[in-house]
Amino acid sequence: MKQKAEKKGFHMPHVFIILLVIMLFIVVLSYIIPSGMYERIEDSAGITVIDPDTFSYVENENPIGFMDYFEAVYTGFVNGATIMGTLFISSGMIYLLEVSGAFGAGINAILKKTKGKEFSVVCIFYTIFVIFGVLGYGEAAYPFYPLAVTIGFALGYDRMVGTGLAIVGSTVGFTSGLMNTFTTGVAQQIVGLPLFSGIGFRAAGLAVFYVIGLAGLYVYCRKIKKNPELSLMKDEYLNMKAENQVTDTEEMTPRKVLGLLVFLGIIIAQGYGCIRLGWSFPQIAAIYVIMGILLSIIFRFGPSEACQLFCKGAVRVFAAAFAVGLAQSVVVLMNQACIMDTIVHGMAQLLQNKSAILALLIIFVFVTLFNFLVVSGSGKAVIVMPILQPLGKILNINQQVLVLTYQYGDGITNSFWPGSAVIQLSMCGVDYGSWLKFCWKIYLGFIVSAFVLVMIAYGIGYGPF
Repeated sequence: MKQKAEKKGFHMPHVFIILLVIMLFIVVLSYIIPSGMYERIEDSAGITVIDPDTFSYVENENPIGFMDYFEAVYTGFVNGATIMGTLFISSGMIYLLEVSGAFGAGINAILKKTKGKEFSVVCIFYTIFVIFGVLGYGEAAYPFYPLAVTIGFALGYDRMVGTGLAIVGSTVGFTSGLMNTFTTGVAQQIVGLPLFSGIGFRAAGLAVFYVIGLAGLYVYCRKIKKNPELSLMKDEYLNMKAENQVTDTEEMTPRKVLGLLVFLGIIIAQGYGCIRLGWSFPQIAAIYVIMGILLSIIFRFGPSEACQLFCKGAVRVFAAAFAVGLAQSVVVLMNQACIMDTIVHGMAQLLQNKSAILALLIIFVFVTLFNFLVVSGSGKAVIVMPILQPLGKILNINQQVLVLTYQYGDGITNSFWPGSAVIQLSMCGVDYGSWLKFCWKIYLGFIVSAFVLVMIAYGIGYGPF
């Protein structure tokens, strides 16, 4: 009887169902919110932005019809092909390194040196993912999420620990915006600020978020080590402990060392290329192809064997890649409905004649909620920042403070709202409901501290201008 009751209980729907429901939600909104548009212009930096003085309601000549909902799936896949292709290529090539035993040997070597200090290893890899976020990796870090889960298992923790150190770490780094081209960079360019100016205050914000995220991980790790029954992935965790599946006993060899060095070189090249050379997904995919060729030579994989291994590795991210396509489908429907500009215009009207502090709170909440509909940080910046720029001048709010408010509103909920969170979670094998149980307190801490930081920034006249 107990088993039957559990089966009848609520289970979080599959990632695809969640995204299809969000798409349906957009369709419903399209018949409630009137269509509206701003004119687009090119600013001095060559970025296409909206002209805040040109909003008008329009007759949507192409309202979303029955077939449009389903056709959006295909169009979303076409629009998301670059990201999806990069996920398949990078995951497939990384799998070659996993099969070689190099990762297992590396983890084993770390465990030997940190025996009894497992959480210190969690700190190390958490910091690595924070750095990924600082560099603005975003989707580019997805292929490393399964590796984080493997590390969590190897340390004697459950699946959620590896998921947490990867996703929370990435969120902390991305939100801080120290060198994030996609949010801070684009937003600062739009309002005319020097690129990555005000980095000192954002570094202080990074420290605050870093401590909150690490504290959340520590509390959970300590709790499940003390009582495995409290694990959010209890059944899997208890079985793992019963079977004593901790880690492989791979030994390090010169070939494995060389393979890991190649991998490290690729990571460095990716970071340098994205920051200094303006690389995007095509270039990232290209260097992973190069890595696959080098690994095949180092570990003596035959051409056919390497291709078979690549396919196995690529299949692992099928669900995540498919989810990327569906997430793009949401954007397709939003654009067809012509309601994004209307929502932004409504926010602008709401902000008029408000005090600076109240306006900042409204902006922060708006961007946080708007992130549910528009995941892309750079996409939101192009829509929102041209509106905020003149409003900031009217309300005597520094442009730097506005960028900071936008940046925090965008970054924190990227891994909380289902539109993007379910994609990340599918890489880790964690359902959305369990994730919410794990992360809500951490993210509440992020949100509260973020707004406190915004108030401090406003109080000290955080600039320039």
